[in-house]
Amino acid sequence: MLSYTEENYLKALLMLSFQNEERPEAGTNEMAAYLGVKPATATDMLKKLKEKELVTYQKYGKILLTDVGRKKGIAVLRKHRLWETFLYEKLDFSWDEVHEVAEQLEHIQSAKLVDKLEEFLNFPEFDPHGDPIPKANGDIPSIDKVLLSEITAGETCMVVAVKDTSAVFLQYLEKLKITIGTKISVLELIDFDGSLTIGIEKEEARSVSMKFAESLFVRR
Repeated sequence: MLSYTEENYLKALLMLSFQNEERPEAGTNEMAAYLGVKPATATDMLKKLKEKELVTYQKYGKILLTDVGRKKGIAVLRKHRLWETFLYEKLDFSWDEVHEVAEQLEHIQSAKLVDKLEEFLNFPEFDPHGDPIPKANGDIPSIDKVLLSEITAGETCMVVAVKDTSAVFLQYLEKLKITIGTKISVLELIDFDGSLTIGIEKEEARSVSMKFAESLFVRR
């Protein structure tokens, strides 16, 4: 059985590989920054994971999950996103609250509980933030999506996921009455600073920054 910390490292490596599919490996400093730890701390853990044949790693080199390491990382991610969905749909947690609680629940080891949870939720494919929930066999659902910043003036799109899942951004989206499924029309692109004027369904037009547009995934 892996420790909570070991599971967190495997999940972090998996998430970093998702961020750049063309370069699935990560560097020690990159992973340490992602986890909020010192590089020396990350190096010590990587040695343990290498001994267990969960990663391939050379000092000062790139880190890559082995097939076994990837499988275990996906299992942790699956539990995390199922618990987020449960908290959001069944216990009325807001979408900015579920992550921290799911961080604790993702380490429960009972495979039967996780399978029952998925069945209870009617086999959801995506969590409250629009992220895909891995299946029991490791398959990960996909969806066509682009950043809002890639939408041109005059186009209408629908929100399918959030790239920035920080509480402050999710709370801002809630304030704007934007959630998964919300339709957004890009009314104007401002050349000066890259900001956008958008229409949010029946709400008044709002001006949003390029940082905002680069933090939201949509589908045309």
